[in-house]
Amino acid sequence: MGTEKRERQKLNKLQKVAEDKKAEAAATRKRQIIKWGSIIGVAAVAIIGIALVTKKDPAKVTTAATSTTIEGSASSVPVETTVAGAPTSDAVAKPFEYGTSECPAATGATPTKKFAAPFKLCIDPAKTYVATFDTSEGKIVVKLDTARTPGTTNNFVSLARFGYYDATPLFRIGQSIDIIQGGGKDNQDSPGFTIPDEGGKFTYVEGDFTMARTAAPNSAGAQFFFSTGPKTANLDGAGTYVNFGKVTEGLDILKKIVTLAPDGKPAGSYDGPPSKVITITKVTISES
Repeated sequence: MGTEKRERQKLNKLQKVAEDKKAEAAATRKRQIIKWGSIIGVAAVAIIGIALVTKKDPAKVTTAATSTTIEGSASSVPVETTVAGAPTSDAVAKPFEYGTSECPAATGATPTKKFAAPFKLCIDPAKTYVATFDTSEGKIVVKLDTARTPGTTNNFVSLARFGYYDATPLFRIGQSIDIIQGGGKDNQDSPGFTIPDEGGKFTYVEGDFTMARTAAPNSAGAQFFFSTGPKTANLDGAGTYVNFGKVTEGLDILKKIVTLAPDGKPAGSYDGPPSKVITITKVTISES
């Protein structure tokens, strides 16, 4: 009997050891499941976060108070002024693609308002080009940027030498973004072509001379705007309006023009034609 009892005790002990090992294995599996479940959960959240950041449309990060329109050639497309987020699809640093229209004479050419295509390379990017605007309010002088934006400068210089800007108005003041727009008889006027955006990303400060365009990239033609104050920085995230010059004389004149809201319009937020006609009588280009 003693022997049988010892055998039962031995079997019971072995069974208990087996059950303990089974329980420990189950506990280990449970801990691993919890551990890997946590890791997978964190990874999933990270992946979702990346997807949300990637898919976020910066053009939607706007404020109604600063909605505006920067109108370019032959278009009237609203552009919401983005005050946060990355710029919309924009210019990249790549060679500018010139067109096929013949160059004007440096001394001037027969006044022309329509062209079949953008211009060939007509300037020497190694030289300095200055545009002088004789206006009904006084003289404004702009030094053009041939280093960063030779193609855009080439376009403006060629148009100016063809007399495209002569006898045209500064037809819009935008007080909420401190700009004055011109470059044709109105915001629908076009030279008959568009040019590529150039120069990469831009920010905007007082004194900038900038191409206007529609909400679409590569849609500038001839229209431009002057930046007259700090609120132009509201355009920093709105997309690429190509800066291609700096006002060196006449900023005081521009600051007066931008205040010319019609009577009864709220000061500081008016957007539309100035209260009196402001005319560009002639744009003269000098090179050195």
